[in-house]
Amino acid sequence: MVTENTLSGAWDQHLASEFAAKSPEQALATMTAEPYVNVVALMVGGRGRDEVLDFYRHHFLSQIPPDMESVPVSRTVGQGRVVDEQILRFTHSIRMDWLLPGIPPTGRRVELPMVAIVQFEGDKVAHEHIYWDLASVLVQVGLIDRTLPVRGGEIAAQVLDPAQPMNELIRRASNGNGDPPAGGPAANGGEGATRPARAPAAASSPARARSPVRARRRPGGY
Repeated sequence: MVTENTLSGAWDQHLASEFAAKSPEQALATMTAEPYVNVVALMVGGRGRDEVLDFYRHHFLSQIPPDMESVPVSRTVGQGRVVDEQILRFTHSIRMDWLLPGIPPTGRRVELPMVAIVQFEGDKVAHEHIYWDLASVLVQVGLIDRTLPVRGGEIAAQVLDPAQPMNELIRRASNGNGDPPAGGPAANGGEGATRPARAPAAASSPARARSPVRARRRPGGY
């Protein structure tokens, strides 16, 4: 019988094969015969074993920045599925087809919230839907102007610390001023101001939800 602990452990094993071992073969060994990976914001990934292997080998695992780390936020497990919420932190120091295809390394720091919805068949990963706010990434690497209704690295800080200010974009629009607020975070379009991380309360769910993990750094992740 496949338990919730089995699914959580299988997902951790899959993450380790990606971000620690960086091995396409090890990652595929944790998946079904016909897996499906979809990075939703960019419509990149692969269908079937050959496409996923090609994506992992040529566009993902070989393009993970050396300082990549993740901060776990929450994990919900049930009904053959794992929903994982994390913060990714890294320097855009190398080519990253899976996140910023066609954009040369900018050397900028990036922090972004990420959610993975992972479906299992037995104890094998069948498919992954990966979500993040691409506009926030583009702000942080200097490709989107902050006069638009977008936020940068401060969205990650707010996930970890819900006490941070909200609704600044609404107030800015109400004031009829397209410029970022004076003294606001990340005036250079890069990282947002961060505060000491506090894990948020767990969201309710019909499936059993693990309590959010205390914000701790670990290599890689999503």
